[in-house]
Amino acid sequence: MDKFFGGSPLYVLLRLALISLVLGVAMAAFNLDAFALVRKLKELIHYVYSLGFDAFAWVGEYFLLGAVIVFPVWLLLRLFAIGKEKTNKD
Repeated sequence: MDKFFGGSPLYVLLRLALISLVLGVAMAAFNLDAFALVRKLKELIHYVYSLGFDAFAWVGEYFLLGAVIVFPVWLLLRLFAIGKEKTNKD
């Protein structure tokens, strides 16, 4: 148990309780609310999550826009290249 907790479990719990009390007093002095911090963290995670997928949608739109031109042109060039190879062999 000592190895898991990093010391005596009772000592670790007392130390964590003391740190929590000091942090609680400091947060109250700065008028910070723990639930507001959790809400802000949740909003931040949601914002970053939405940014990530919006970026993929943005890239996907540009990819499709370019692909509408690039792939048919590539296909035509390949078909013409195959036609040239056949005429050069004859």
